[in-house]
Amino acid sequence: MRIKGVPRQQGKRPYLIAGLVLLLILLLIHRYVYNLNLFPATWDVHLREPLDAFKQWSIRNRTTHPLFLYFFEPLSNGIDFALRRVETWLLWLPWPVLATAVFLLAQKIANLRIALLTTFCLLFMGLVRLWTESMQTLALVAVSVGLALLLGIPLGIWAARNKRVERSLRPFLDAMQTMPAFVYLLPVVLFFGIARVPSVVATVIYALPPAIRLTTLGIREVPQEIVEAARAFGSTPRQILFKVQLPLALPTIMAGVNQTIMMSLGIVVIAALIGAGGLGKVVLDSLRGLRVGLALEAGLAIVFLAVLLDRLSEAFSARNRTGAVVANGRFFPKNWQTNQFITRLEAALDKLYTISGKALARLAGLSRSAFVQQHAYLLASLLLVGGLLWLGRTLAWTEFPQAWRLNLQEPVDTAVLWVRDNLFERQVGPLLLGTRPLSNFIIIRLLDPLDRLLQEQLSWPVIVLLAGLLGYWVSGWRLALGGTAVLFAVGLLGMWELAMVTLSQVIVAVFFSLLIAIPLGIWAARNDVVTAVLRPVLDFLQTIPAFVYLVPVVMLFNVGRVPGIMASVLYALPPAIRLTNLGIRQANPEAVEAAQAFGSTRRQLLFKVQLPLALPSIMAGINQTVMMVLAMVVVAGMVGGAGLGLEAVNGLARNQLGQGIEAGLAIVILAVVIDRLLLAGAARTSVNGNR
Repeated sequence: MRIKGVPRQQGKRPYLIAGLVLLLILLLIHRYVYNLNLFPATWDVHLREPLDAFKQWSIRNRTTHPLFLYFFEPLSNGIDFALRRVETWLLWLPWPVLATAVFLLAQKIANLRIALLTTFCLLFMGLVRLWTESMQTLALVAVSVGLALLLGIPLGIWAARNKRVERSLRPFLDAMQTMPAFVYLLPVVLFFGIARVPSVVATVIYALPPAIRLTTLGIREVPQEIVEAARAFGSTPRQILFKVQLPLALPTIMAGVNQTIMMSLGIVVIAALIGAGGLGKVVLDSLRGLRVGLALEAGLAIVFLAVLLDRLSEAFSARNRTGAVVANGRFFPKNWQTNQFITRLEAALDKLYTISGKALARLAGLSRSAFVQQHAYLLASLLLVGGLLWLGRTLAWTEFPQAWRLNLQEPVDTAVLWVRDNLFERQVGPLLLGTRPLSNFIIIRLLDPLDRLLQEQLSWPVIVLLAGLLGYWVSGWRLALGGTAVLFAVGLLGMWELAMVTLSQVIVAVFFSLLIAIPLGIWAARNDVVTAVLRPVLDFLQTIPAFVYLVPVVMLFNVGRVPGIMASVLYALPPAIRLTNLGIRQANPEAVEAAQAFGSTRRQLLFKVQLPLALPSIMAGINQTVMMVLAMVVVAGMVGGAGLGLEAVNGLARNQLGQGIEAGLAIVILAVVIDRLLLAGAARTSVNGNR
């Protein structure tokens, strides 16, 4: 209870001073009396033993226990049946049929530019001889997204119509979005084993939040006047939902579908760890064998599959689906229109579409049926696809032609050898430059000192108490006690040393991310050209699944802790850059103009006005950066990154489920503690900034 009339921070001061004194006492005890750097082994709860025992029990009773016989087995069989049917159908289709269908669909719902882009994305998978693996991944995504939407949209509708349901779902959705993707793989393995079915189940759980949240948001954003008008005309709640709210909320719901697709694609690749197959398995096996060229081909196939699904789902979410040639009326950008060749090509495209439109109109005119006239494009497309299907099955066009080969492996592997010989270690005069010296600098000067600081010099009780003091300072007793308790639980899991190794890697990765991102965000905020140049780069970095970042860093840094850090930096850059840029651009215009009127220089304006006002946005970017770095911990473990990530990867690879779950829980605890501290710090910064 706070004393009346005493400022909140002043009321906290005695407790903070007492905590700092206790912190100093613990440091002195650790240094001069008793070594506290190792968490007591006798306090380990040995969670892995009952988990491994439960796993053995589930294996022995999978064919006899009612829980498996009447719930998990039927559910698993149903998912497996759907997955096999979709995969068989995709591989049965001749590749020209699928390519033509994608082109016609994209042209109808978007424009020619998107149609050509998505068709190229699909053909690329065949050109790098990964057609079968790509169809396997596409089947996994299709089934996962279908199930996620089947659950997410009804739950979103229910939450939109019942605030109590929304309040009940909110903490679960927050937790699901906070946890690293890898964590979802651990519990499902207990009940579904190791194969593609648990991958689908984990993907469905991971991809649910955006479907639920955006469905709820879309329905609640429907203007209340329209709903009241429908109710006044005697519409039932069911009619209002299906004839008013859902149609008006469709763009927002489709945005949720888009997010669900992208999240599902991100985790099905990580699910290769438990036997998901497809492109993720190719990347994983290639990285393990240091076949960088093949890993790059598979990584690019994942990127192009993500682009294909993203552009199609984004086009579906648009309100205007007229099937125009190009949204802005032209295929090429407006600033290209002065080129004579571009002008002629545009004219040729216009003529081609005019002829096609007349042909469709004539086709529709041959029939007196209103349905044929209204759906001429659909019927012509079905006729074309049907003809190609017959021709493709007759000529056995099921497999992509082997002669059509875009060979990226050989030049990439040659480049890897060149990098190893020329960039890995290179001496220019007295300076030793290259990726190996940089790697050694990061390990010797940053990682190793941080490891010694966290594991030897500070000791575990000091770190736990420090987390509690930070929580109390930025928020209060609830965060202090909660943060202390859950961080203490890391030691009880027997993961304290590995957690500190992971924490040191996270600190270094966040340091490099912010060292790059904040200056770039400031530069972009003060220069529109830089913003325009960075936008496609950031879009590309946000589109790529986390797996793919490992390919270039392994090529430059080989395997170990440093490649994981560099991949984490690349993965975590976009939010910090975007939110720094946004925060500075949205700084109070009156305050900026007043500072300029008083003669402030650009430097003074930045450091004394814009950055302080943008601090809450920058803090939000830092929070997102830390969370994205933590999400890469397990991915980095695949290339030798030490700590919890490697422990989790080894647990799954060796079928030691208890070990994997202990490491996964420790990762979640670190993520939750850091997330809550940063969110509370950002809120405190925002409050102080508004005073």
